[in-house]
Amino acid sequence: MSPQPIGISPFLFIFFFFFIISSATIFQSSLADIGPAARYTPPYIPTACFDNEVSQFPTDNMFAAAGEGIWDNGASCGRSYLVRCISASSTTICDPSKIIQVKIVDRAQTSISIPSADGAIIVLSDTAFSQFTNSPASLINVEFRH
Repeated sequence: MSPQPIGISPFLFIFFFFFIISSATIFQSSLADIGPAARYTPPYIPTACFDNEVSQFPTDNMFAAAGEGIWDNGASCGRSYLVRCISASSTTICDPSKIIQVKIVDRAQTSISIPSADGAIIVLSDTAFSQFTNSPASLINVEFRH
């Protein structure tokens, strides 16, 4: 008697395919951190990362200062983060569908410009913060990943 080939029904194959894709999506999104973000405005230099070097700033002005949670003894200097606003004091402030990329150029605790709120994990340049809202909000909750 010859062995019979093992067959998988099309339904079972589709079920496992979508299960694997869904699981990968869920686990991928869990790699992000969540925390408060504030804004800061000029003057931006000197910075803790690159002192008075003007070329440190991306041409689109999408940069940030690292809060103590991501400062990592200066290792965060030059890192890029993807940031998404997830909530704020009003539901009309955030646009959760918008994701921006910022470069860390400073340390929030020592920046020459005072952040709009204390304790932020990331302090976005005025340009970066305004990508999420034009409101005078000083603090939003964001999801971010390196």
